[in-house]
Amino acid sequence: MTWEAGADLLVVGTGVAGLTAALRAREAGLRVLVVSKDSVSAGNTGWAQGGIAVVRPGDLDPGDSLDGHVQDTLTAGVGLCAPDAVRAILAGGAEAIARLRAAGARFDTTEGRLARTREGGHQAFRVIHAGGDATGAEVQRALVSAVRGGGIPVLEEHCVVELLRGEGGAIAGALAVDRHSRPGVLHAPAVLLATGGLGHLYAATSNPEVSTADGVALALRAGAGVADLEFVQFHPTVLYAPGEARGRRPLVTEAVRGEGAVLVDVHGERVMDGVHPLGDLAPRDVVSAAITQRAADTGAQHVFLDATGIAGFAERFPTVHASCREAGIDPLTEPIPVASAAHYSCGGVVSDGEGRTAVPGLYAAGEVACTGLHGANRLASNSLLEGLVVGGRAASAVAEDIGRGLLPRTPVGEVEPPAFAVVERDLLQRTMSRYAGIGRSEEGMAEACAVLDRHSVVRPLRTRQAVEDASLTLTAHALLAAARLREESRGCHRRTDFPETDDLRWRRSTVLRLDASGWLIPAGTGIARTAA
Repeated sequence: MTWEAGADLLVVGTGVAGLTAALRAREAGLRVLVVSKDSVSAGNTGWAQGGIAVVRPGDLDPGDSLDGHVQDTLTAGVGLCAPDAVRAILAGGAEAIARLRAAGARFDTTEGRLARTREGGHQAFRVIHAGGDATGAEVQRALVSAVRGGGIPVLEEHCVVELLRGEGGAIAGALAVDRHSRPGVLHAPAVLLATGGLGHLYAATSNPEVSTADGVALALRAGAGVADLEFVQFHPTVLYAPGEARGRRPLVTEAVRGEGAVLVDVHGERVMDGVHPLGDLAPRDVVSAAITQRAADTGAQHVFLDATGIAGFAERFPTVHASCREAGIDPLTEPIPVASAAHYSCGGVVSDGEGRTAVPGLYAAGEVACTGLHGANRLASNSLLEGLVVGGRAASAVAEDIGRGLLPRTPVGEVEPPAFAVVERDLLQRTMSRYAGIGRSEEGMAEACAVLDRHSVVRPLRTRQAVEDASLTLTAHALLAAARLREESRGCHRRTDFPETDDLRWRRSTVLRLDASGWLIPAGTGIARTAA
């Protein structure tokens, strides 16, 4: 090894969950080290436009309540949320927002109170926002400033290759490579995965370049289970570009529809009429499926979002307005061409509401985790809230576990970069987009597995690119395995060969893990979900 470092807690990722955890861990007196593949501001948080869904006592819509937020979340999750986890996480929202504001975050106000909007699946105006449609950027700015001001060290342009385990399988740290691909060891009895999502499994996504499923792969190889990976939320409205749109696409926040914009097809007919009682503000899985179907029915590759009736659009949605103008579209006078793209992973590493996983010393928070909050379909703007709440609680859990002597430091011997199967990224993304997108079938997913198997090459993980490609390859196999097992349609998971929802067999989360030979296998009978 050419370098090494150590801490009580190693935080992998610099989004809202990771930075919140770092700040809270420092408050608890822990030595913290944050690792970022890119710059400290490069995570998914900064791209979040819509806002944070939260019910704040004394500042809420008439008739709204925590119970209402819980019910909307359970409804969107289509029977796969964990009701206790939902209530516990949402109940922590008001305190988390207070802490965030104390750290310097500035939210939009009206008449001296926090401004609120409404998004898909919400029955009330409870989504607070910043900079109009730049909430994530403001949250990231405030957290980065607080981390830097607090003297918390951040290793930028360092990529975690593998988690290291000591006696009894407990976490002992991580192997990483720096920007020059030089390997090193990070010693720590606790590791928090806050690596974000897996959007780059697909050809088009709203996610930044760093969202390559690293956390899911690291956790699987360390012995943790993953659940609900089949539930990938496709955002209904990203800005459509003619030709083959690849990579990150500009988002058109759901809050635009919350302010009155409507979806129409290329003939000007309303897309959501008669589809759902909430119309254009139906849950995202419903809207994405409707857009995809209407585009197919009309022979187009997109539909339109007509926001021309929104007064002050440029001021309310400056980020969307700028993206449209850059693409040659004037949203004040013409409808915006939109299509669906991979946006958010509702599943991930199985963890509780305090970030603990089944592996001693391994914690997970944010999009990489599966806490039971999102179920089969995430309710809009619950994600930043989850990162704030669970990120903070995970740090407290680490401090508690260290204080109780549950996380002893374990030395590691000589470490060499591991080697794993890798599929060329463009082929993997085209395969997943074709066979594992919004509509799936056993025939198509079997073909996807065969393609990935035929084109897999085992390579040592000596560079960031190799690490990312190996993570995408393993996670693609895990997602396909979960989606093939779930022979029904529910939430974000839509099977063309099993179009109905089957509560009798499938009101449970399927958990997968790697066996001793490296094969993905179901872990028991899954996690049963009960009605609220």
